[in-house]
Amino acid sequence: MTTVKSCIQKKSGQIFSLTSTDSVTQALELMRSNRIRSVMVIDDGALVGMVSQGDCAIKVLLPGLVPSQTPLSAIMTRNPTTVAATDTLQHCMEIMSARNFRHLPVLTQGKVVGMVSIGDTVKDIISQQGDHIKHLETYIKGHGVA
Repeated sequence: MTTVKSCIQKKSGQIFSLTSTDSVTQALELMRSNRIRSVMVIDDGALVGMVSQGDCAIKVLLPGLVPSQTPLSAIMTRNPTTVAATDTLQHCMEIMSARNFRHLPVLTQGKVVGMVSIGDTVKDIISQQGDHIKHLETYIKGHGVA
């Protein structure tokens, strides 16, 4: 089973975050420029929240708030669910499916070390299925003997 640690090691290692006093506009600009759909909110080295594109649309645009004047603290999901680097991607998938999340921050000793997305878990499942298919093909063909 693939661990969260091995998944985040394959990624760029960049942590996309802002502070709770930064504006929604800053969050949207960060998401757009990095082609991501959520950012972590970190104050003084501690994860305090998460903000997604959906949060920006539903909690800011629909009520008619001004994105440049709305701090992330007003719309962020506080105390987000997190996973550890030692957890499996299967465990992450179960959490995301059950709670309708798309992103999970990864913490090691209380510090953010990365983020796992639903896309990461799907890629892992597809990779595992490909490996399983190759194994079955080898078995069916007589372990490579013609």
